[in-house]
Amino acid sequence: MGMKAVVFSLGCKVNQCEGQAMIEKFCKKGIDATDKLEQADFYILNTCSVTGEADRKSRQTVSRVLKLNPAAKVYVCGCSSQNDAVAFSDKPNVRLISGTSKKMDLVELVLEDLKHEENGSRSIVSELPLEFEDNVFPKHTKTRSYIKIQDGCNNFCSYCIVPYLRGRSRSRQPDSIVREAEIAAEQTKEIVLTGINTSAYGLDIGESLSALVRLLGRVPVRKRIGSLECTVITDELLYAMAENGFCEHFHLSLQSGSESVLKRMNRKYTPEYYLKQVEKIRKVFPYAGITTDVITGFAAETEEEFAQTEAFVQEVRFSDMHVFPYSERKGTKACGFAQIPKRVRQERANRLIEAGKRMHREFCESLLGTCAEVYAETYECGESVGYTANYIKVYSDLPVGELKTVKLKNIYKEGVKAETL
Repeated sequence: MGMKAVVFSLGCKVNQCEGQAMIEKFCKKGIDATDKLEQADFYILNTCSVTGEADRKSRQTVSRVLKLNPAAKVYVCGCSSQNDAVAFSDKPNVRLISGTSKKMDLVELVLEDLKHEENGSRSIVSELPLEFEDNVFPKHTKTRSYIKIQDGCNNFCSYCIVPYLRGRSRSRQPDSIVREAEIAAEQTKEIVLTGINTSAYGLDIGESLSALVRLLGRVPVRKRIGSLECTVITDELLYAMAENGFCEHFHLSLQSGSESVLKRMNRKYTPEYYLKQVEKIRKVFPYAGITTDVITGFAAETEEEFAQTEAFVQEVRFSDMHVFPYSERKGTKACGFAQIPKRVRQERANRLIEAGKRMHREFCESLLGTCAEVYAETYECGESVGYTANYIKVYSDLPVGELKTVKLKNIYKEGVKAETL
C-alpha cells in the first residue's frame, strides 16, 4: 500500500488552484492525493485569512484532520500561516509551517520530512516574492478549469489584509497562460482566469488583460474571467471578450453603494462611476450576468449610508450578490475606526441577502423561454447541474461534460430547469 495525502484548501479560487497543483505534483511522485477531507497518512492545510472567521476555521482544521487520523503528520501553508505562523506552532502533529510563497516547493519538503521521526514544528515562512511564481500547474479535469494568471494586490483597501499576506501584484507571462489553456482545452470545455486581483493583470510586465483575452481567442473552449474591479472595464476589453469566446458574466466587486463608505474603504470609484461601467457592459452584453460582493456594517456605517447601498443595488439590478457582514482584521487601517454592533452588521446583511435573492429570481425569470448554452459540470440528486454563459444555474438531463444549447423552462431550486433540444 502506498501513502495517502490530503491537500485541503480553504478560501479563494486561487488557493483552490494552488492546492490542485500540489495534488498533481504529489501524484506524479507516486503519492495518492486528494482534496477531500478523509483518512490519510499526512495532510497539507492550505489556509485562508480573508476574515477572522477564516483564520479560526484554518486553525480548527488541524483538529478536524487529527480526528480522521490521530497519528497523521500535518503541514500548514497559505495566508493564515503567513499572517500568524505561531498560531499553528503549538498544534499537535504540525511538522512544518510555510506561508503563501513557494507552495510548490512544499511537496519536496514534506516528502523529505516524512523520513524523520523527531517531534516539534518548524516555520519556514519566507519573504513575499517580487515576481510571479510560474510553477502552479493543476490537473485539468472534465469540469471547468481554473488558470492562475496573477498574484498579489496593490489596492490596500482599508478593510483588507490580503496585500500584506500575498504581496504586491505580479503577473504571469501571457505565453505561459496560453500554453496552459491549450493543455486544459484537451480535457475541459471551460476555463476561468483567476488571480488575487485579476484586474491588475499585466500592469507590471507591460501587458494588458485585453491583449491576453485576444490571445486566448484561439483556444477552443468557453472562457470566463474571475472577479474584476469596475475601473478595468473598457470598450477595448468588452469587445475583446465578445470576439474571443468569453462569457457574458462579470463579477464586479462593489463592497458598498455609499460614496462616503467607499471613501473610508479606500475604494477608487464612486457609485455613479460604477453604474456607468455597468451600463457600458450592458451595451455590449445586453443579457450579461452581473454579480458582486457587498460588505454590510463597515466601520461607522450609518443607517443613511446603508440605505444608499440598498437603493443602489436595486438600481444596478444585479443577477446575484455575495453579502458579508464586516469583520475587523487586525493589521488593517479600518480596524482602528469606530465600529458598529455585530448584530446590526448581520441584520443589514440579512436584508441585502433577501434583496439579492429577489434580484436573482427576477434575472432568471427574464430569461425563461430563451435558449442558452449550458456546460453540465456535476450531478445533484440525479440531475446534471451546470451554468449558462451569464451564470444562471441550470438543472437538466445533459450528460456531465457536455456543452449544449438548452431551453430555459421554469424557476427551479437555486436556478432554472431546462429542456434539452
